[in-house]
Amino acid sequence: MARYVDGFIVAIPTKNVEAYRKLARKAGKVWMEYGALEYVECIADDVKPGKLTSFPQSVKLKADETVAFSWITYKSRKHRDTINKKVMADPRLEAMMDMKNLPFDGKRMIFGGFKSIVEL
Repeated sequence: MARYVDGFIVAIPTKNVEAYRKLARKAGKVWMEYGALEYVECIADDVKPGKLTSFPQSVKLKADETVAFSWITYKSRKHRDTINKKVMADPRLEAMMDMKNLPFDGKRMIFGGFKSIVEL
């Protein structure tokens, strides 16, 4: 069964990684509660600047930051839309919806929805 994936890339000040982990754990629990199939947050371990493009370049990474790469999987886009509507209305995540409260610069977050075309 082909799944639908929301993907994210964000630059996090290194000093805020633990705050980000705490926020992600809380958000992930809410997404999973509403039916997401998978919620994954990763911190860069081996990402180097490229000549044309790279993860660091994509978020205009600064010297005191690290890259986070994340994804949430769903049964379908309709399933994603239904879950996200509930998540966005959940009062437990209200503070997260205010860009001033995030442990990273939300303006540099890259995100989007993707249809899977190969799953092995």
